Amino acid sequence: LLEKMADVSLKEAALILGVVAACYWNSLFCGFVFDDVSAILDNKDLHPSTPLKNLFQNDFWGTPMSEERSHKSYRPLTVLTFRLNYLFSELNAVSYHFLNVVFHAVVCIVFLKVCKLFLDSRSSVVASLLFAVHPIHTEAVTGVVGRAELLSSIFFLAAFLSYTKSKGPDNTIVWTPIAVTVFLVAVATLCKEQGITVVGICCVYEVFIAQGYTLPVLLDTAVQILRGKGSIPFSMLQTLLKLIVLMFSTLLLVVVRVQVIQSQLPVFTRFDNPAAVSPSPARQLTFNYLLPVNAWLLLNPSELCCDWTMGTIPLVESLLDVRNVATLTFFFLLGSLIVFSVRYPGDSSKTVLMGLCLIVLPFIPASNLFFPVGFVVAERVLYVPSMGFCILVAHGWKKLSSKSMLRKVSWVCLVLVLFTHALKTLHRNWDWESEYTLFMSALKVNKNNAKLWNNVGHALENEKNFERALQFFIQATQVQPDDIGAHMNVGRTYKNLNKTKEAEESYMIAKSLMPQIIPGKKYAARVAPNHLNVYINLANLIRANESRLEEADQLYRQAISMRPDFKQAYISRGELLLKMNKPLKAKEAYLRALELDRMNADLWYNLAIVYIELKDPTEALKNFNRALELNPMHKLALFNSALLMQESGDARLRPEAKQRLLNYVKEEPQDANGYFNLGMLAMDDKKDTEAEAWMKKAIRLQPNFRSALFNLALLYSQTAKELMALPILEDLLKYYPDHTKGLILKGDILMNQKKDISGARKCFEKILELDPNNVQGKHNLCVVYFEERDLKKAEKCLVETLALAPHEEYIQRHLNIVRSKIASLSAAEQSSLPADGVAAVEEKRKSFENSKEVKNEKKTIQAAINKGQLKNKKRTEKNNMEKETPKKSTKEIKDIEKKRVAALKRLEEIERILNGE
Repeated sequence: LLEKMADVSLKEAALILGVVAACYWNSLFCGFVFDDVSAILDNKDLHPSTPLKNLFQNDFWGTPMSEERSHKSYRPLTVLTFRLNYLFSELNAVSYHFLNVVFHAVVCIVFLKVCKLFLDSRSSVVASLLFAVHPIHTEAVTGVVGRAELLSSIFFLAAFLSYTKSKGPDNTIVWTPIAVTVFLVAVATLCKEQGITVVGICCVYEVFIAQGYTLPVLLDTAVQILRGKGSIPFSMLQTLLKLIVLMFSTLLLVVVRVQVIQSQLPVFTRFDNPAAVSPSPARQLTFNYLLPVNAWLLLNPSELCCDWTMGTIPLVESLLDVRNVATLTFFFLLGSLIVFSVRYPGDSSKTVLMGLCLIVLPFIPASNLFFPVGFVVAERVLYVPSMGFCILVAHGWKKLSSKSMLRKVSWVCLVLVLFTHALKTLHRNWDWESEYTLFMSALKVNKNNAKLWNNVGHALENEKNFERALQFFIQATQVQPDDIGAHMNVGRTYKNLNKTKEAEESYMIAKSLMPQIIPGKKYAARVAPNHLNVYINLANLIRANESRLEEADQLYRQAISMRPDFKQAYISRGELLLKMNKPLKAKEAYLRALELDRMNADLWYNLAIVYIELKDPTEALKNFNRALELNPMHKLALFNSALLMQESGDARLRPEAKQRLLNYVKEEPQDANGYFNLGMLAMDDKKDTEAEAWMKKAIRLQPNFRSALFNLALLYSQTAKELMALPILEDLLKYYPDHTKGLILKGDILMNQKKDISGARKCFEKILELDPNNVQGKHNLCVVYFEERDLKKAEKCLVETLALAPHEEYIQRHLNIVRSKIASLSAAEQSSLPADGVAAVEEKRKSFENSKEVKNEKKTIQAAINKGQLKNKKRTEKNNMEKETPKKSTKEIKDIEKKRVAALKRLEEIERILNGE
């Protein structure tokens, strides 16, 4: 490429670079807007974790080419440059815009080299400067996705320059430049599809420029051959050979391209390109009228718009429409220029011919002549055609400036045009600063495009300004009452505003606008895939009502019946079936979705949740691991698989569980749950200091974290730091006054460590206010009565407690001790307790010793209960479902609690999935 640019002087290159920099410096301050969101922000192919091969299997937006919703725009080399940007700066928009400006400067310099083939040096610089400053290019340069145009243009022009070297001395063929041309055409096509049109320009160049033929000469030669009066000249045979090689190579590229899109055209709606689905003659009249519209944008780029779809340009439905005059005028001028360029020899006609080729041939893919496209007018597709326009303008300026009478006027006009275009470009760049500024600028040009109203609404919606967004969405429905997407936007915004009734009404309107099923006709071919989301959105809305779950399921099934490969319908239905407690059917739905997309980490995660519900933790862990293979930083899979490993009780899995939780907190540093569960793992491993640090970090992030507060207090109580547990318990009970286990632990510490019998009694009495049948609280209150020497009250209390839990041996034993104590005190001064080793009570001191032993026995039992029931309590943030069970043995209590915790965990994780839609 540098070799081809050798005759571009340093001054010329510096001038071009300076002008480009002056026009586009402010584009560096723009963000990702419009199509950039899908191509950059939402495109997983940019991430280093995505295999490089995916770039060659997916379309420009990261959607697999095999999927029907794919736009079939295959531009892997352009996506590769986005990936390089991401590698160096991730999602910093400045680097993306900077690289676009650099590519535009390169295009301008290569274009200058091409111009010098047909124009003198001064006119070539004029053409290149006009191309550099033309405002029509802002969409291609300032819009990041416009890089496809820029890259394709570089290789497009390079391929043409290479082909110009294919003619050797004495009209011989030099094959190396032709091979390079074919390679560069393939590269240009992998940047954007229109790159292949350079082959047509090479063919025209070969016949009319390199060989110098004119149309009369070609016709005369053909007539002579047909009459048998002559043979095909050798030079013409060589030309035919070169053209055959070019055409064969092009055909090969076309076949490969068709194979890539799997012989399927993308699905567009009538809103994207209304003329494409209109009957004759409106379709033909409108498509032809769009040609002068595009030409006018090149001539007068004063009113530019980022989106020309929907009602921007009303259909030309009648031959009497006055706009047909513009169409006829355009074709008359175009025809005149074509006739002049192919009929007459001379440099002027050759220049005009190449200018026309650069305008017409690269525009053909966007012209709707061979297949419908997803837009009405798109300024970015005029990037290459504008090269031909600039050549024609420069050539015309050269003709005018060569006349002495018009020389000064021509220079003044040139400077004025370049200056005003540069100012317009500079001003236009600011429109691309944000989505809001971009779409508001478009509404100034065109208020009849519902998509623009919708997009302003989306921009406001992203800023959580739902009230204002709703106004724009409603305006979109008024501009285009049959726009399904607009009604869906209204419904979604009402939902965000918690206006469920209005949201449902809007979704029902959108649903009523869906095309009706026609027997024998494929439904998906007549409707945009995203419009089928109206069934998903409506079902998601009404399933919040428990009485309408079946109705929601019916909507999901309706969407699936319309389109059996509708993956999202299976996913959403699986979530609903889990909520309906139908895990087997949910499993079927997810397995069907996985048949459509086995590379979706979210699907494997959802299937793991189903297996948890089916009480198959082994299979659940396998599916969590599969999700993490596809996406090693899948946050929910990291967190919940770690919990599953933790709950398995297998010490061998703890190191991996810890690593996954560490990865999770790296991704979600503000989520206290991650640190809390790291603390619980450390407690399991008896790493008390580490556990304390994790728990404290969780509490710093979320001061009212119920589980973290209680388990930190429990940790202190189990490591002989009971007094440190008290302030933690105070915080816990400040946020949750009815926390039964917290009250039990606090009462136990107050009685055994602080000797605060009164404070302990208040704790246990509070428990009984909340739950009169709480065995643990009532038993501990009995111990308080014993500590207070109120033996009769202690006896009565223990009798009542035993009635609540008749099978608890320790309550019966304590009752026996109290009764023995009462009997001994009522007898003579010398009485003793049973000789089972408790103690003899002969005097007050020994009586006090006895009470200490009872207390210590109570403490031992209590500690066992705490260890069995409290440490293994629910390890997530939502703990409001804790309830005590009647006391069995310590082992039984542990088993029961573990089962209850597992059940609660399953419920919460299912709710997490359902609520996170």
